Amino acid sequence: MVGLAATPRPPPTACRPPPHARRPTPAAPRPPPAVTYKAPEPMGEHFFAESFDRGTLDSWVLSSAKKDDTDDEIAKYDGKWAVEEMIDSKLPGDKGLVLKSRAKHHAISAQLLRPFIFDTKPLIIQYEVNFQTGIECGGAYVKLLSQTPDLDLDQFVDKTPYTIMFGPDKCGEDYKLHFIFRHKNPKTGEYEEKHAKKPDADLRTYYTDKKTHLYTLVVNPDNSFELLVDQTVVNSGNLLSDMTPPINPPAEIEDPDDRKPEDWDERPKIQDPDATKPDDWDEDAPAQIPDEDAVKPDGWLDDEPEYISDPDAIKPDDWDEDMDGEWEAPQVPNPACESAPGCGAWQRPVIDNPNYKGKWKPPMIDNPNYQGIWKPRKIPNPAFFEDLHPFRMTPFNAVGLELWSMSSDIFFDNFFITNDRITADRWANDGWGLKKAAEGAAEPGLAAQMLSAAEERPWLWVVYVLTVALPLVLIIVFCCTGKSPWKETWFDSDAKEIKEEVSNLALVY
Repeated sequence: MVGLAATPRPPPTACRPPPHARRPTPAAPRPPPAVTYKAPEPMGEHFFAESFDRGTLDSWVLSSAKKDDTDDEIAKYDGKWAVEEMIDSKLPGDKGLVLKSRAKHHAISAQLLRPFIFDTKPLIIQYEVNFQTGIECGGAYVKLLSQTPDLDLDQFVDKTPYTIMFGPDKCGEDYKLHFIFRHKNPKTGEYEEKHAKKPDADLRTYYTDKKTHLYTLVVNPDNSFELLVDQTVVNSGNLLSDMTPPINPPAEIEDPDDRKPEDWDERPKIQDPDATKPDDWDEDAPAQIPDEDAVKPDGWLDDEPEYISDPDAIKPDDWDEDMDGEWEAPQVPNPACESAPGCGAWQRPVIDNPNYKGKWKPPMIDNPNYQGIWKPRKIPNPAFFEDLHPFRMTPFNAVGLELWSMSSDIFFDNFFITNDRITADRWANDGWGLKKAAEGAAEPGLAAQMLSAAEERPWLWVVYVLTVALPLVLIIVFCCTGKSPWKETWFDSDAKEIKEEVSNLALVY
């Protein structure tokens, strides 16, 4: 076989590789690494741990109660629950609690290993939620049920006393992450709900991405609190300063029986009582007067009316003068006035009267008797109390889900209640951390993610064109257009070499 002659040439540019260059065959994509599921095991101090991997609800109680003040048709807590894997599970064998019904009341609860007492250690509660089919309107929050003598989980309803309510909730475009606790008034013994301020973070993604998210609440003995999603703080504050309404009422209040005195003067300005109207003040002078300097324009038609009867108008055949009155043709603009500056009686235009002053009023001066805006006096608040340790909440001994949802297939998993942060983190890593790794391994590549995002948000195609295609076009235009002696020599040489190679191949074969 005759070898092919190779003509020396300059290095190929990025726009045109040499003819003999061969692209390497791309390697087959590797399958995502398999993540083997192993049920998390609670280690360390804890009050409740539930992974649902036994596949049963033996330790849970379904409510058989009816909701008060509701039509009988929807009053029952008859929403369905199931223990099963996620619809698109990335971890075979990983089960969770699934809310199966839509437009139903759901209530299910379980006892703690022992009551949680708020003393010198923090409260940490965490659990996972996956809105598998999205969420229209509904909640996925948990209630920590207060320890009371008459607590009956079989009768768990919306009015069952709870200590804390925590978790996600969404309706319409309102995305919430609740932290509510019931504070006991030390003077009256009555309970009042206290709501944490709204998170500054944008929570939308947690409800729409159909991924499993870990929700954590930490309440510390120093009254500080943190709300975390996927182990990232999204809200924090202090029970004494960041709850609504405030824990402690004001020490003083306005006296409800106080009345403003009749002679109380709230006027900051008054008319000067010593001012007098000037002798030359003319209150009768008009605001506008005819312009005496105005001159009637030449060609003004004084004897021509501005409007005339329409000469082409015809009285309707059904016009009854007895009923409709004497018929008159409609008025139309006088054609004789079209070329004239005006028609009819000319009147001088009016101008502002330089001598106009209007009705005289005394000038305003500072009120020497001004007493300010009246406010009722302050008196000691008879309902005042000061609770500097709101962390010491009512003990709780059960955890429950009492929910209404317009979406089904809400997945719950890996409930955990403890007073030790390290223990909570270990449980999170063994449960949610494994899900995160499995979901990450199954994530599509960057290109697939971009295409998927563009399907949901078509305007992203414009962004892609501007950020990817446009620079590429500019590079091609810069590299491959225009003429230069070097480029002409390069292309001529390249074409000649191809021709020689074809001739050599013909000789060989």
